[in-house]
Amino acid sequence: MEHVPPPAEELARLDRELAELDARRAQLLTRRAWLLAALRPPAPTAAPGWNPSAWGAPAVGRPGAPAQPWGYVPPKQPSTPRSAQNVLLTLGGLLLTIAAIAFTLVSWGSMGIGGRSAVLALVTVGALAAPAVLLRRGLTATAEALAALALVLTLLDAYAVHAVAAPDTDGLGFTAVAAAVLAALWTAYGLALGKLHLPLPAAVVLAQWPLLFGAWAAGAPALVVGWALLATAVLDGAIVLWGKGTGTRVTACVGGSVMAFSALLVGLTLSVTASGPLGTLAPGALLLTAAAAALAGAWRAPRGFARAGGVVAGLAVVAAVGGVPAAAVPEDWGVLAYLSAGLALTAVVRTGLPRNAVLGVLVASAAVVAGALAGALPGLAAVLLGPVSLLSDVWAGSPEGFRAALGSTLPWTGLAATPVVLAVSAGLLGSAYRWWPSLARIAAPLIAREEPGPAGAAAYGAGPAGSAGAPGTGTPEAGGAAVPGTGGEPGAGTARTGGTPAPGASGAGAPGAPGAAAPGASGAPWYAGGRAGAPWYAGGAPAARRRPSGAALRGAAGAGAAVLGWGALLLAGAVLDVPYAVAVAGETLLVAGLLALAVRGAGSGRDASAAVPVTALVVALAGAVSAGLLSLASEGASYAVFGALTALFAGASVRAGAGVERAVFAVAATVGGTVLTGFAGRSLELAPHEAAPLVLLVPALTVLFGARLRRNPVALPVELTGALGALVAVGLAVPDAPFLALVLALCGVLAAGAAVRPERRPVAGYLAAALFVLATWVRLAASEVSFPEAYTLPVTVPALVVGFLRRRKDPEASSWTAYGPGLAATLLPSLAVAWTDPDWQRPLLLGVAALVVTLLGARHRLQALLLLGGAVLALDGLHELAPYVVQVAGALPRWLPPALAGLLLLVVGATYEQRLRDARRLKDALGRMR
Repeated sequence: MEHVPPPAEELARLDRELAELDARRAQLLTRRAWLLAALRPPAPTAAPGWNPSAWGAPAVGRPGAPAQPWGYVPPKQPSTPRSAQNVLLTLGGLLLTIAAIAFTLVSWGSMGIGGRSAVLALVTVGALAAPAVLLRRGLTATAEALAALALVLTLLDAYAVHAVAAPDTDGLGFTAVAAAVLAALWTAYGLALGKLHLPLPAAVVLAQWPLLFGAWAAGAPALVVGWALLATAVLDGAIVLWGKGTGTRVTACVGGSVMAFSALLVGLTLSVTASGPLGTLAPGALLLTAAAAALAGAWRAPRGFARAGGVVAGLAVVAAVGGVPAAAVPEDWGVLAYLSAGLALTAVVRTGLPRNAVLGVLVASAAVVAGALAGALPGLAAVLLGPVSLLSDVWAGSPEGFRAALGSTLPWTGLAATPVVLAVSAGLLGSAYRWWPSLARIAAPLIAREEPGPAGAAAYGAGPAGSAGAPGTGTPEAGGAAVPGTGGEPGAGTARTGGTPAPGASGAGAPGAPGAAAPGASGAPWYAGGRAGAPWYAGGAPAARRRPSGAALRGAAGAGAAVLGWGALLLAGAVLDVPYAVAVAGETLLVAGLLALAVRGAGSGRDASAAVPVTALVVALAGAVSAGLLSLASEGASYAVFGALTALFAGASVRAGAGVERAVFAVAATVGGTVLTGFAGRSLELAPHEAAPLVLLVPALTVLFGARLRRNPVALPVELTGALGALVAVGLAVPDAPFLALVLALCGVLAAGAAVRPERRPVAGYLAAALFVLATWVRLAASEVSFPEAYTLPVTVPALVVGFLRRRKDPEASSWTAYGPGLAATLLPSLAVAWTDPDWQRPLLLGVAALVVTLLGARHRLQALLLLGGAVLALDGLHELAPYVVQVAGALPRWLPPALAGLLLLVVGATYEQRLRDARRLKDALGRMR
């Protein structure tokens, strides 16, 4: 009778067979493709050239040819004639240049004036005329080489004219005139011979020096030099926008950047060092002109350059406008003038400037604010970290003022404006957090994406589609704004090139078109925010999900307002040097306010992100540490502050919802309670070891608290914090052995109490046993007991009997549970005493007992007996053999131990695999034991 398998088994078998057939078919198809590729004739090789579209394509050869194996190195191709020609031309031009320089500098004096003029004129004219002839014959590389030689010759001509015809002329003035003449000459030469790449960039380089050297030669003041630098930078900017050739534009861009930076540096230096408001007007005019030039260039520049121009313009305006009031107020308050000017830049969103330029100006505004806030960091760090110095002299007495408690040498009078800066910044961020929807509506035309329309034009602005540089165009590169709300559904995928969708691109943004984003749909702009509680990557348009959502930005504003407001109040107390009691009370009240903000934010279901409550929690913890350290100067202040902090954090843990915040509050309250118990011991004039049992009060309360909460998520962090408090108590009791034994025993009691709960039993049970045994050993050592076996054997024998009965009842029980505690109670103390016993009887008896335990473990395959007995036997034998080993080692030559170690390493290395197999077998054998 034929066996018919169940349907499930037969289906699995069919699936396996089909998979095997598919794999075999794939192998055959791969082999067939390779054979077809090998039989095709090789394709003609294309001429070398610039072909970016072929980057990443297969190598030129047989189409579809199989790939070479890994590690294949293609044979070196012979150098092409053009590369060899370039090398020869470069070497030839270099040699001619060297010869021309040598002739001019060395052989010039051996010829008369006629000969000199004739040689230079003939060689220079020939070098300038030759490229035109060579270009007509198609020898472009040769023409470039001769043009480079002609450039050097013209420079040498200028040097020769100054040395012979005008030796008494001022060098800087002559250099300025020569640079201007050469720049004009090479500009005309480059425009006439448009195929040459060198003349126009060389003309740009020469054009950098006439105005600068001219102003320098005339002995002009620094302001005039700044204007000369700015004029040169403007000329470079014009070349960047309208120049011919990439090399020319790149050269002008580099030169313009250097000149513009130098001009701004001159204007800023003059503005800062001016003696009064009137003295800042002239440098301010220079800076404002530079800002206008930067914005004019940003109007036509691509996106990146437009934003850079906006940044430069914004910083220049701040330096110019803020410098006037800064010169009229004391030096410490000048930062407020620049901060006000930086904040005033935000009004640029209401102007008609290009989008990218506006973004650059806003970046400049943010940079100014960030710089002003960075100046507050030293003072804030001194306020927070200064009280650390009080740890060296706790309760020495209340200082007179806040600054005396900080112990900082900062010039506090120079930080008078810092609290105002922080307060103003906090107020602005708080206002942004409060009125975020209105702020988002104002910034909508600036931040929104371009709507992909049929012609690529944006609805914001009236410029033609794709018009480069026209304000209002939808092209982000051109500086135009875009329509908010676009970005489309996934799959809209409009490919934009200069503001026009590429052919075949789908997803028109017209209303009703497929892929159009409806108002309020997922096509909303990223700054509009997502749904309540949604992460930052879930809000806004799919094309902008890498940006933070509106809720995240609003939360960041609120968090920044909280931090800056807290820092402003702290610094205000230090700057005003308020009394010590006021400073301590103020910091404690600040912690209370931050805790209220954290609890309210954590429990609210508003659409703002969690940044505000989390930041308030972190700042509250930092403020609590600072206030606690500050209170260490006075005993009464310490009790008052830590008592208040403990109560505040405990109340916050009760009011907060379940989560991480509640656990953090509870842990902080536990730490505060532990510190209070330490203060109580100091007030009672107890020694540190005598105060250790008092510190265990808080760990005892955490055990009771954990039993009350059971599986509440807050229970474990609180109990772990209590365990750390118990560890502190053990550390305090270490100098006194009897107190250490008492503290260890009390810790064992607490661990045993925690082990009553089933969820804590696996860890707390073993910990309690270990603490009790350790307390016993410490007590015996403190009592100077010389025969610990008299105390340990009465414990070991019943423990082994109980373990034996446990194993008879449950053969699968672990030997560590059954026999481990009993054996360790005797073997380990005896081993500790044997290592300090000068007699031979105890080590001998201990070695015999350990040997018996080891043999019993090997006979009955009990892991605890084998390992404990073997370890004690090995350590006991090492103790007995150590003197003889030392004597033998002293008698041996010093080179012998390294030689033996090297020989051992060689043997182990030669049999490494065998040793690994032996170690694995040993591990497996131990693992099979009970």
